[in-house]
Amino acid sequence: MILSQFIFVPLLAAFLIVLIARKKENIAAVIALAACAWILIVSFIAFFKLPAHGGMILNNTSGWRMPYTISLILDNLSSFMLIVVNLVSFLSAFYAMQYINHFTGKWNFFALFMLMVTGMNGVILTGDFFNLYVFMEISLISAYALVAFGTESEELEAAFKYALMGAITSTMILFGIGILYSYTSTLTMADVGLHLRSAGTPKMIFLVYGLFIAGFGLKTALVPFHAWLPDAHPSAPAPISAMLSGVLIKTLGVYALVRIFFNVFGAPTVVLQILMLLGTLSIVIGGFLSVVQWDFKRLLGFSSISQIGYVVIGFALGTPLGILGGILHLFYHSIFKSLLFLNSGAIEYATDTRDLRQLGGLSKEMKVTSATTMVGTLSIAGIPPFNGFFSKLIIIIACISAGQIVVGIIAALVSIVTLAYFLKVQKHAFFGKKGSAKVLEKVPFAMKTAMIILAALCLISSAIMIPSIRKNYLNPIVNTVMGRTSYIDKVEPYFDKGSVK
Repeated sequence: MILSQFIFVPLLAAFLIVLIARKKENIAAVIALAACAWILIVSFIAFFKLPAHGGMILNNTSGWRMPYTISLILDNLSSFMLIVVNLVSFLSAFYAMQYINHFTGKWNFFALFMLMVTGMNGVILTGDFFNLYVFMEISLISAYALVAFGTESEELEAAFKYALMGAITSTMILFGIGILYSYTSTLTMADVGLHLRSAGTPKMIFLVYGLFIAGFGLKTALVPFHAWLPDAHPSAPAPISAMLSGVLIKTLGVYALVRIFFNVFGAPTVVLQILMLLGTLSIVIGGFLSVVQWDFKRLLGFSSISQIGYVVIGFALGTPLGILGGILHLFYHSIFKSLLFLNSGAIEYATDTRDLRQLGGLSKEMKVTSATTMVGTLSIAGIPPFNGFFSKLIIIIACISAGQIVVGIIAALVSIVTLAYFLKVQKHAFFGKKGSAKVLEKVPFAMKTAMIILAALCLISSAIMIPSIRKNYLNPIVNTVMGRTSYIDKVEPYFDKGSVK
């Protein structure tokens, strides 16, 4: 029953918000925050219970057994992702309690927010391809609406572009799932893996690889599938920008790629090579496009493209050290990029602009925002002892150890570029000459608190590198990915034996 809570609690919260919060909109925030707090607590409970269950908890949704039923599956990788998603969701919801007062339709916002959380949790836990697609679409449709939430022309255009490109690539993913089903006669991930393992690698599987790389590559915002992100993320309300860059692109993109290509397909060399190329391009192109941006949120959007490249490179190396670096950077980027988007929201809330050329001297008037933005800057640039330093260092060392010396050098150099464009933010927004923009409103308590917590996590989360913590909690996640088809072997005992071929 513990796994079903990740889907039914946020789904119930969305239903209750629509049902009872339309006239009393403040209730919507309370319901959403309570639901997010509950599933965050359950995420930690599930994470610490997992070793006692042999590293896997499986919940069938009917009296039938796999592969004839819909199942929710929790292993080390999915348990880790649930913590990341629900931590950022809780802090974003807390921030939004007062931030969203600037908008109308508060209950709509929180209902869509909870549907997006429902979809992400479903993607993480599902054991079959079809429900992965269904939950992915639930998240995406909610995200499209939330990007357009302000209903300004810029936001509607960004939401339309996001929806159009998302629909095309979702169709590609659905075609890939259809081809797999026509060949294996099953939609259960582990069962598909069993069929492919016994039948070898047919030529049609390479078409599936291409469809999935393009489809999930857009959800990840990898170059050249990145065009939607710099418009969509800046246009959304700040807590939604934090969700999109912090967890959505990682759940619907990186997590789906890793789960499918490692745990079902066994990490084909050709796929890892393609992901390595796309990750490297993303690091470089996203980084240099960030340098020329003056819109703070747009700069952060291009920066997300660059930083997600580090995550993908780590996994694409396929080595234990590379995967460790990818996991760490996924987690750390969720924290510091969410923080930076919330910082940008606080600046826009207080000054009614996010144009760096109009800002300046905010360090004296917005001390909390200034301090937490500096923490985010040092973290994303990889300055010790902030968390981004450790994940980037591990990825660079892993590249060199795996013989990808050029990629390692590129990763190191672009990290310097990252520092350069965030120093531009510091200069023009906080420490430069005072611009035309004035502080019109004070940043509310809830918004400040969320930023302070995330800033503290940028320092505290570095403790995850303590050897004992790494051994007990990180290594099992690495082993789940490195084990490649070990996912199939762990799920197979739960099958109806008559179905196993």
